[in-house]
Amino acid sequence: MKRILMIAMFATAGMSTAALAADTKEQSCAYQAAIVAAVQAARMDGVKEQSVPETILASDHSWPEGYDAAIPIITPWVYEQKRRDLKTKDFAAAWSELCLQQ
Repeated sequence: MKRILMIAMFATAGMSTAALAADTKEQSCAYQAAIVAAVQAARMDGVKEQSVPETILASDHSWPEGYDAAIPIITPWVYEQKRRDLKTKDFAAAWSELCLQQ
């Protein structure tokens, strides 16, 4: 799980926009973790993987628009996790912890 998370985090770290550059590392990791939580919630609600970006973008979310590009990068990682872990594990906390270590 950590290996896949690291790959996804490096891909997300590659997003370079002015909005992302203005955020602190802590804020950026918090926004990314919020996206992970939204994707996890979408999966628990039965949203098909390919519909996640449009579903999340159609709802209210707490991160700046510049982070929307991370949704298709993070979604496969969440959908690769075991279904039984969706209700018991906090993927956002794991993401945030590893993000802050980078």
